[in-house]
Order: sequence, then C-alpha cells, then structure tokens
Amino acid sequence: MVDEKVDGMATRTPASRTEGAVRKSDALKPWQQMIASGTGAVVTALTMTPLDVVKIRLQAQAKPMKSGQCFIYCNGLMDHVCTCLNGAQPGTLKPWYKAPSHFTGTLDAFVKITRNEGIFKLWSGLSPTLVMAVPATVLYYTSYDQLRYHLGFEQGINGQYWKPMVAGGTARLFACSVIAPLELIRTKMQSRPLTYREIVDCVQRAVGEDGIMSLWRGWSPMVWRDVPFSVVLWLSYELMKAKLCQDYGVKTPTFTMAFTAAAMSGTIAAVLTQPFDVIKTHRQIELGELGEMRKSASSSTVDIAKKLYADRGINGLYAGTLPRLAKITPACALMIGSYEMGKAFFHGHGR
Repeated sequence: MVDEKVDGMATRTPASRTEGAVRKSDALKPWQQMIASGTGAVVTALTMTPLDVVKIRLQAQAKPMKSGQCFIYCNGLMDHVCTCLNGAQPGTLKPWYKAPSHFTGTLDAFVKITRNEGIFKLWSGLSPTLVMAVPATVLYYTSYDQLRYHLGFEQGINGQYWKPMVAGGTARLFACSVIAPLELIRTKMQSRPLTYREIVDCVQRAVGEDGIMSLWRGWSPMVWRDVPFSVVLWLSYELMKAKLCQDYGVKTPTFTMAFTAAAMSGTIAAVLTQPFDVIKTHRQIELGELGEMRKSASSSTVDIAKKLYADRGINGLYAGTLPRLAKITPACALMIGSYEMGKAFFHGHGR
C-alpha cells in the first residue's frame, strides 16, 4: 500500500496500481525484446547442440542404423529429422556420422568425436537451427511479452495468472502457424536426401493438387504439443519467478532466479505434455518414411494416440520422458535465463 494525501487526509492506494504504472513505464520496445530473445536462442543452440549430438552417437552405438533410416533429435530449440546415409554410393552425399569407436560414456564420446572428426562435428545440425529456429524463437518470445504487456499482467498480483497462460498459448499458436510451411519443408529435406529443385517441385505439386493449405500439413500435432506446453510453461514460470522475487525482495529476477524458475517450469510442462510429443514424433517419422508429400495423413492425431495406448498402455504415451527432460530442462533454463538477462540489460541502459 502507498500513502496519498487528499485534502489534507492520508489515504491508502493499492500497491498494485503504483506497481502497474511502473511496469508500463519499464516496458521494452519490440526490437529490444527481439534482440534479447535472439541472443538467448543463439546461446541455447550453441550450448545444447553438442550435448544432443553426443546423445545420438551413444544411442546409435547401441543400435546401429541402416541406410535410409530416420532419427529425430532436438538441440533445445528445434527437432531435427535426419536420414542415416551410411552405405551411400561413392560420389553421393556423405554419411551423417562416421562409424564410431566404442564410447564408454558421455565424456569419452566428447573426446573421441573431437579427436577423430574435429571439434566442429559436435555442432552438427546447428546451421538449420540458426537459420530457422532462431527467427521462430524470436517471434515466439516477442509475441509472448507483447501480449502479456497488452493484457496488463502484473507480477505477483493474485488472479492475474490467466494472462500469461493466454499470452503463452496465443504466442505459440501464432508462431506455429507462421513457421509450419518452413517446418514441413525442413522436415522433408532432413528426412531424405533431396535437392532444392526436388523440394520446389514437391511443394509446387502439393499446392497444385491440394491448394496452399497443403503446406500446413503437420500443423495439428505441432500445435497439440507446443500450445499446451507453452501454457503450462509460462504459468509455472511466472508463479515461480514472482515467488523468488518476493522472497529476495527484488523486482527483476537475477539470472540464477530465472534459470531456476525456468528449469522447474520446463520440467513440469514437459512431463504434462509428453503424450503430445510422442504423437508428434510418430507423425514426423511418417513424413520421413514416405518419398513424397501425401494427400492426407495416414492417421490422425487421435488415431495415433489410441493405437499407442492400445499397444503399450500409458507407458506408450510417455515413452522417452527422461531423455526429453534431459534436453528440455536445461534448454528452458538457458533460453529464458538468457532472455531475462537481455531484457535486464536494456532496462539498465535506458531505452
């Protein structure tokens, strides 16, 4: 509460009113939010990609892949669907990985990959991430902050937490809808060796047969996973961030506070939305196994969920939870922590 004097009498003004005014004056410009989120995305990609490359090598060692098989990995920002090209004919594309020496563990894999293939091999798959995922991340985070601001969200105010849920879900839906055609093209390019000419022909044929909306195939499972994840993530994060700021008596979270809140929130969101991630993976594998774009999906999202549950029960819908947590938790922590620090930089240096 804040004391005010009206006609010589002291009155009490709700603190939320004063705090809300301060927050509006502290609002960053969209381009500053874009720089902050872009920086966070680059930091996350650079940090997470080597960890995921090593994980894939260890998995491939346990069960070597045949030529033409697909695998899916994520470096914290983007899922990659790639085709194993071992056994390719001379003069064609190189294999995506060399037959590895035996790795005894994560550290051993880091050392042997660096020594035998060069240190830059640890960043395989970084280029498409920087080209496509970073702009998508910038769009997502900037949209979230702008929506949250225009909804009038005030940190720590009871009854306000539907606003980050709405802002997070809407921002993710918007970002998914914008990048869906690029996601489809990227998936096709990674699922099998295609030239750019073949990709263009494939897209033109699909648009000619089914119209422009054919470029949004795969949008549904992506939205089913990403929108609920975003809703849970931002709700949990804003609650935890407000609690930490209150406990330590600060208005803006430190990197450690943001990192901790984001890690916990990412873990909660990943566990609750794991079935949607499993379904999306199955849809991506279908795309990778087929040589051309299909006129319709072989099965719907609901059909895949029913089949997984019928075959393996609840375990089928939660397959791969631990590996996903191993990448989602640090990725969320790094991304949001870096984003908050970028915003704090602009706050501290004026606008």
